[in-house]
Amino acid sequence: MESTLLIFGHGYTAQALSTRLIPLGWRVIGTTRSAEKARVLAAQGVAPLIWPGESPLPALAQATHLLISIAPGAGGDPVLAAHREDIAAATPHIRWAGYLSTTGVYGDHQGGWVDEATPLNATTERGRWRVAAERDWRALSTATGLPLHIFRLAGIYGPGRGPFEKVRDGSARLILKPGQFMSRIHVDDIATALAASISRPTPGTAYNVCDDDPSPPEDVLRHAARLVGLPPPPEVPFDQADMTALARSFYSESKRVRNDRIKHDLGVRLAFPTFREGLAALLATRRD
Repeated sequence: MESTLLIFGHGYTAQALSTRLIPLGWRVIGTTRSAEKARVLAAQGVAPLIWPGESPLPALAQATHLLISIAPGAGGDPVLAAHREDIAAATPHIRWAGYLSTTGVYGDHQGGWVDEATPLNATTERGRWRVAAERDWRALSTATGLPLHIFRLAGIYGPGRGPFEKVRDGSARLILKPGQFMSRIHVDDIATALAASISRPTPGTAYNVCDDDPSPPEDVLRHAARLVGLPPPPEVPFDQADMTALARSFYSESKRVRNDRIKHDLGVRLAFPTFREGLAALLATRRD
């Protein structure tokens, strides 16, 4: 049977994976909400599917692999809400299913280390939605045998999502909050981890997908400024910073996330083990 990956929410991360799989002969079906984005996907070799749409969903009957890349909301996971029964019916021919979660499910650890065995104790609203979505997908997997894998992603950066634009235009600020640590991951390394899991499925497993160097966010901006030959951005204490509620929520949790499992179990070798390699690559290719 032809390998067909159905992706709910074909966005930034999904595109990095599709770019790897399509040249290998995979068929990739990706959902999007707009006809304009559908045309873009088609030009990239992805079979576009406007979603939400019909139910039952014919594409599920064609899928051998399934990736969920849509965030949950207060009402739960939208894919499960629309297609729980469809997915259950398709489970016998699905060889691998992945759910993209976040490291926000662990909550605040005041700079301490967490791994996949750490209890889920999200403190933000969005984090609690993710915990609930993970629980609901696991429940479906238990009930149906869906070969589910959960990927808890750190802060994503990569082409088009680097700090250089803000550093260059002068809008970047060093928000100083003592003891603040954040983990991050280059989008290409996410694709590496997903592809490795597809090659060696271990249903029921959760993986932290992050690099080797959880760091204070101001370190990243200082290094970006140094790479482009500019002085560091101005420093602003956290309690005086003018930030959106969303941006402020990222500073409400401090933790360092371990990535041993993707290395030992999946054999992942990170192309960008720290933000230093990642930022240098973005600058060198002029893709940021």
